[in-house]
Amino acid sequence: MPLVVPGLSSTGGDDKTSGWMDKLTGKKIGDSSNETTFAKTELPKEHRVVKEGDMMSMDHKPERLNIHTADDGTVTKVTHG
Repeated sequence: MPLVVPGLSSTGGDDKTSGWMDKLTGKKIGDSSNETTFAKTELPKEHRVVKEGDMMSMDHKPERLNIHTADDGTVTKVTHG
């Protein structure tokens, strides 16, 4: 799990992306939320989960949340676009 310090952005990016990065990094996406899982239903409507090595379309949608995961499904990075 990443170290989360209030008021300090973990990504150096905008607040929207930083907030999601803090919520998701180190967790898996599942049906309910707990210490190790984040519920799919709590994600924004515009999102996609991209596994390591997957192909991604290059269309740019600034509001879309891109959730990058490792092979085991653990979130490693979050971006918008």
